Amino acid sequence: MPQSLSKMYVHIVFSTKNREPVISREIEEELFSYLGGICKSLECNPLQVGGYRDHVHILCLLSKKVTLVKLLEDVKSSSSKWIKTKDEKFSNFYWQSGYGAFLVNPTEIEVAKNYIQNQEEHHKTKSYQDEFRVFLKKYNIDYNEDYVWD
Repeated sequence: MPQSLSKMYVHIVFSTKNREPVISREIEEELFSYLGGICKSLECNPLQVGGYRDHVHILCLLSKKVTLVKLLEDVKSSSSKWIKTKDEKFSNFYWQSGYGAFLVNPTEIEVAKNYIQNQEEHHKTKSYQDEFRVFLKKYNIDYNEDYVWD
């Protein structure tokens, strides 16, 4: 086959360093837009970006030209530098070093988008850590609690 064809929808989740609740209402919309812009610049079409005070979710179509590691490296590094320029109170802003990335079936894209859009409501009853554990269980990922959080 002379062509390389792929279509991988990926749901990426990562938190702020130590899950600090620093993603305030005043910055969240611009931050989510910025994160989507980084994805777009890497040809990883963002379908939905959102989150809550201490974490973000990115649903995108992974480009066949970019590795997941490169996407995350650029998204985290660029956005961390950018947010520090927005206000002095973000001068110590950092993302956690790890992340979760989960493939999404094309038939479940709308479900994933709605899930990301409703983060505020969702987190009235569930912490980020509990939410992340649900993803790990759903995707049958073995993990050690001592190394998941930073």
